[in-house]
Amino acid sequence: MRIGELARRAGTTTRTLRYYESRGLLPARRSGNGYRAYGEDDLRLLQQIRLLQDFGFGLEETRPFVECLQAGHPEGDTCPASLEVYRRKLAELDECIERLRAVRAQVGEQLARAEWSRSELADAADAAPAPRCELAHERVPAAE
Repeated sequence: MRIGELARRAGTTTRTLRYYESRGLLPARRSGNGYRAYGEDDLRLLQQIRLLQDFGFGLEETRPFVECLQAGHPEGDTCPASLEVYRRKLAELDECIERLRAVRAQVGEQLARAEWSRSELADAADAAPAPRCELAHERVPAAE
């Protein structure tokens, strides 16, 4: 298949495919007429890259998976290098989750403090006597 069809089937652009090719992630094969030629294996490779990117993997992190597929493994994640990338990504995700939990706890504490303060202000306003409005009256001398 040609580059346009591969891009359409992979849900990407020809520009992206050329970029992957320049980065060595997508093999650059040419047909007799000079057009880029791709097969179903290339589509699987692109699907693997896109799936990993959807999971938050950087493009360079997909390289071991691509190499694993290109080495003939039916799945790109069964090679030792791919497994190591999975392990690193899980560690990053765990760290991120812990940071988010800490931030969530802080936001929860701030919310509780703000709600308590608001309640205290409302209680104080209810308990205070209503302000009196006094007008200064001028004494007018009585008529004699």
